[in-house]
Amino acid sequence: MDGTVLVADDDRTIRTVLTQALTRAGCKVHATSSLMTLMRWVEEGKGDLVISDVVMPDGNGLEALPRINEERPGLPVIVISAQNTIMTAIQAAEAEAYDYLPKPFDLPDLMKRAARALDTKRRAPQPRNGASLAEPSDDLPLVGRTPQMQALYRLVARVMNTELPVLITGESGTGKSLIARAIHDFSDRRTLPFVTAAAPDLAGADGPAALIARARGGSILFDEVGDLDAEAQARIVRMLDGFGENAPRIMASSQTDLMAKLESGVFRQDLFYRLGGVTVAVPSLRERVDDIPLLADHFLARAERDGMAARQFAEDALDLVRAYSWPGNVRQLENTIRRLVVTNSEDIIARSEVELVLGSQPEIEPLVGGGEGEKLSASVGKHLRRYFDLHGGVLPPPGLYGRILREVEAPMIEIALDATGGNQAKCADLLGINRNTLRKKITDLDIRVTRRRKLM
Repeated sequence: MDGTVLVADDDRTIRTVLTQALTRAGCKVHATSSLMTLMRWVEEGKGDLVISDVVMPDGNGLEALPRINEERPGLPVIVISAQNTIMTAIQAAEAEAYDYLPKPFDLPDLMKRAARALDTKRRAPQPRNGASLAEPSDDLPLVGRTPQMQALYRLVARVMNTELPVLITGESGTGKSLIARAIHDFSDRRTLPFVTAAAPDLAGADGPAALIARARGGSILFDEVGDLDAEAQARIVRMLDGFGENAPRIMASSQTDLMAKLESGVFRQDLFYRLGGVTVAVPSLRERVDDIPLLADHFLARAERDGMAARQFAEDALDLVRAYSWPGNVRQLENTIRRLVVTNSEDIIARSEVELVLGSQPEIEPLVGGGEGEKLSASVGKHLRRYFDLHGGVLPPPGLYGRILREVEAPMIEIALDATGGNQAKCADLLGINRNTLRKKITDLDIRVTRRRKLM
């Protein structure tokens, strides 16, 4: 790495660690705890990259981004923040931040992003329409600091102002409709209607026209599109084909595997490709158990705001909440916590109370993937046959071998790293490959190693 990095954070430990790591990587570093000092350095022309916290003693790092961009167009800014909500990622994207990472962050990952920022000239900022960003809703439970949720936040921030249709997938109760609403509410269409459509809205000759009229150029969400019958699917295709100017933004959600429905012939291929401009996969609660304490605090605080008693979880009770499979995901977690708040007579919710409530709920895993006992080779073969079939008799683009290997190799390495706690030596031994080979594959496949020493 080569260049001068300006670091602004009121945490001395973070300033020290970043200064040492960046210096060892070959950079010059200026570090400060003051936003005013950072802005003076920017105005003086110092720095090739800014790494800034959001909440500073003398100001807000996000609010300073437009000024930095005005003073030094093209100067990349990486935002780091302990405010782990979707709003932070969206506001960072709105303010033209180069990148955004939550605290606690993975130091090697931050160094990798800093190197990219120094090596890549940022695109010229796109003009905005002058509309102010909508205020966040207190009821928006899209919170989480896990890598899965942070990746989701960044994707939402990137697609919200595009014209591409968005397909939002995920199990029931993960918050698919909330994601769709967030994409609309923080986009350039935020002042226009957001319409949720189901099969009855498409019925009759005038159904689609009435739906478009209600949307008035805003956004339409086709909720659980995988459950629509053939007639409703056909109406959507005709509606999309008839769009002219001022067409609404199209989004769709599905908790079912649309590819499987496509293969079985119950979902239209033309509709699938019209809806799948960008696919946003919402992780299940089992995939982000580290967010459960954060969500639990959020729902306890919400219950208190709603007039219920103030409650807290005993540590061993929260451990039990984390260990539960949550087949109903975030919605089930919220309902369970509200029930515990109402039924518990003590300020502290004990483990026995959690056992009593969870014992009456089904602890099952949703059915996903192929049939029972299906071998990996059979599953891969099925996907490859479908891949060729979808090209309609025309050969896929060259390079198929490398693409398929990458599709299999990346999740295998990610899962192995997760199983070994991010220990690359153990992971290499588990995989049966050389450690240097593993490091190269991690770099080539752009795999994030998240389970390392965390910096608070």
